Amino acid sequence: MIELHLSRIASELGLNGGQVRATALLLEEGKTIPFIARYRKEATGGLDEVAIAAIRDSIQKFTALDQRRSSILKSLDKNGELAPDLEKRVLAADTTAALEDIYLPFRPKRKTRASVARERGLLPLAEKILDQGIFDPRSEAGKFVDPEKGVASVDEALAGARDIIAERVSEDPEARARMRDLFRNQGILRSKAAGALEEDGSRYRDYADWSEPLSRAPSHRVMAILRGKKEGFLTIHVEPPQEKASQILESLFLRPSGTTSPATDEVRLALEDGYRRLLFPSMERESLSAARERAEERAIEVFATNLCQLLLEPPLGEKTVLAVDPGFRTGCKVAILDSQGTLVEKDVIFPHHPQREGREAAEKIIDLCKRFRIEYIAVGNGTAGRETEEFLRGLNLLSVVPILVVDEAGASVYSASKCARDEFPDQDVTVRSAVSIGRRLMDPLAELVKIDPKSIGVGQYQHDVNQTALKRKLEDVVQTCVNSVGVDLNTASIELLSQVSGLGPRLAASIVRHRDEQGPFRSREDLKRVPGLGPKAFEQAAGFLRIRCGDNPLDGSAVHPESYVIVEAMAEELGASVEELMKDPGLQRKIDPEKYVSEKAGLPTIKDILEELSKPGRDPRREFVPFRFSPGVSKIEDLRPGMRLSGMVTNVAAFGAFVDIGVHQDGLVHISELADRFVRDPAEVVRVHQKVEVTVLNVDLDRKRISLSMRERPEIEGPDGEGL
Repeated sequence: MIELHLSRIASELGLNGGQVRATALLLEEGKTIPFIARYRKEATGGLDEVAIAAIRDSIQKFTALDQRRSSILKSLDKNGELAPDLEKRVLAADTTAALEDIYLPFRPKRKTRASVARERGLLPLAEKILDQGIFDPRSEAGKFVDPEKGVASVDEALAGARDIIAERVSEDPEARARMRDLFRNQGILRSKAAGALEEDGSRYRDYADWSEPLSRAPSHRVMAILRGKKEGFLTIHVEPPQEKASQILESLFLRPSGTTSPATDEVRLALEDGYRRLLFPSMERESLSAARERAEERAIEVFATNLCQLLLEPPLGEKTVLAVDPGFRTGCKVAILDSQGTLVEKDVIFPHHPQREGREAAEKIIDLCKRFRIEYIAVGNGTAGRETEEFLRGLNLLSVVPILVVDEAGASVYSASKCARDEFPDQDVTVRSAVSIGRRLMDPLAELVKIDPKSIGVGQYQHDVNQTALKRKLEDVVQTCVNSVGVDLNTASIELLSQVSGLGPRLAASIVRHRDEQGPFRSREDLKRVPGLGPKAFEQAAGFLRIRCGDNPLDGSAVHPESYVIVEAMAEELGASVEELMKDPGLQRKIDPEKYVSEKAGLPTIKDILEELSKPGRDPRREFVPFRFSPGVSKIEDLRPGMRLSGMVTNVAAFGAFVDIGVHQDGLVHISELADRFVRDPAEVVRVHQKVEVTVLNVDLDRKRISLSMRERPEIEGPDGEGL
C-alpha cells in the first residue's frame, strides 16, 4: 500500500509527487542518502539529505502503519468480527491513533467491569438505556435482577448497565478523536513535587508547582518534567477544561435538549464515570506520550545540529603536534604526533601539585618542541586544563608555538574502546587519550567518528529520548558530514571509511587490509580489486573517496567515475588534457554546460562537475582560526559580574547556549541573552565551537552556575540576583 501513501508524503513535506516517487525508488534500490543527494539530482529534483531522509522516515512510518493494519485485519478475521463496514473503516484509517481507536472495542482485553456486566446479561438493558427511549429505567432494570447471575438488586443492574455504557463511550472513535484534540490543544500541563525536593531533587525546584498550556510547553521543559517524574521527584497531569470535555460527550451521547427521557440521567452518570475512570486516564497518557514524542524529536534535532557543527569544525591540517592530556595527581600525559597523526614519542610531566616538578617539566617540553620541531601544542580542556595551559604559556621559549585548548569530551571513552586498542595495542589509556586530543585538533571529523556521538557532549536529554530514532538520526549526520568532506582512501581509518556511502565496517576493513597488503591505491579503479567490493558498492562509494597524486587527477575530486567521460570530452574539445583543464580557470570558463547535457547527465550534474573542476577535492569546512581564553581567569572563583570574557560554545540547547570560558564549568547564555533582539531558536545565533564574547551576569558558587550574556549592554546581576 506504500504507493498510496506517496502523494500524502509529498503533501506533508511540501514536495511534488515525482520527487517523492523517484526518491522512494532509489531508496528501494538500496542507494544511500548521500549518494542520492550528490549524484542523482536529476531524478530527485535536487533534494538535499534532509529532504531525502524525511522521505525515508515517512515511508518507514507508513510501512509500519500498514503492517499494523494488516495485523488488525487478520485478528478481526480470525475472531469472526470482520464485517464489510468495519473492514472499510480499517482500510481508510490514515493514522495509527485512528486505526487503534477503530480496533479498541474488538481488542482482546482483561476482565473489566463492563465485561462482567455483559456476562451477567446486562447488555440489553445498557443498550435500551443508551437509546434513551420513554420508559422507567428502574422498572426495566428490575427485569434483569437475578441473584444466580450476580445481579442482586435493581441498583446493581443499573450500575452494571452504566459500566457497559461507560466503556462504550471510552472506546468510541469519534469521542476519542475529539477528546484527543481537546487534550492536545487546550490541556494544561501541571507538575508538582512528589515530596520534599532535597539535594538530589533540587534541580526540579522550578517545577515543584508548575502549570502551562501543553501545546505551548517548550521541548526542553517537557523533557525536564518527564525526567523528574521518572526519577520520582515530580507528579504530572494534563487537565483539559472540564466543561468542554463534558460538552463533547453530551453532544455525542445525550439526546438534544427538550427530548430527554428518564434514562438520560443514567446515561449522564455513565458519561461522567466513563470520562473520569477510563477516557481521561487514556487521553492523559496519549497526550503526554505525544508531547514526549514532539519534545524528543526537537531534542534529537538539536543534538543532530550540534553534532554536525562539531564534526565539521575546521581542521588544523597536517602539522606536527604536541598533545597534552592534563592531570594533577597522575601528571600530564604528552604525545608527539607527526603531520600524519602518527604517534612518534610519549612522556609524562608533573607541573602541578602534589608532585610538582616545574623546572623538569619545562625542560622536557622545551626539549620535545625543539627535537620534533613542534608547530602546535594541543591541551585538553578537562581537569587541570587551564592550569596546564597557563604553565605552558609561561615558558618563554614557546612564544612561537601556538597553544590551543581542545575539547576532550569523549576522549576517555575512545581511549578504552576496541578501536583505540586496535590502533595502539601497546599503549595505555592515558597515551591513547593524549593522541585523541592531538588528532582532534588536526582533523576533528576523522577522530570523532571513532567515538559514540552520545559521548561527545553536545546533546541534551540524549539518554531520555527514543534511542532507535536518536541512533538513526546521528548515523545520518555522521554519514552526511563524512561524505560531504570526502575521505582520503590511502590514509583513512576503518572507522572513517565505514561512514562512506555504500561501504560499512566489513568493506572498510577489507579496504584497509588490501591497502596494507598491496600498498597505496593508485586509482579508484583499483577499488574493484578489493575482495567483497562489488559494482553497487563501487558506484555509491567511489565519488566520495579521494586519491591524492594518483594516476588520474579526477580521482582526487568529487567527480564520479561515471562522469569521467564527460570531463574527458570537455578537455578534448578544448585541446587540453584533463589535468590542464582542472588547473586552468580560463579553459573552464569556455565550457558551455548545455552542450554536455544528455539523458544520463542533466544540467545539475554538469554544473556540479564544473564547480568541482574549479576547486577539485575542496574541503567544505571553514578555515582554521586559533582560539585563546581570557588570561587571568582559570577558576569559577575568579569570576565577577560585569567581566567581559572570550568563550567557546560547547553545546546549544532549545533554551540557550553553554559556553566554556576556561573555568572548568560551562556558563549558560539563556536564549533571552543571546542577542539584542528576540531569538526564537538559539541555532539562529550560535553554533557549537563558535568563538564568542560574553559578559558575566551572575555567579552562584554553591550551585556552580554561571549566567552569561552575549548582548551588547546586558543588565548585570549581583550575587543576590539584583541588578547592579
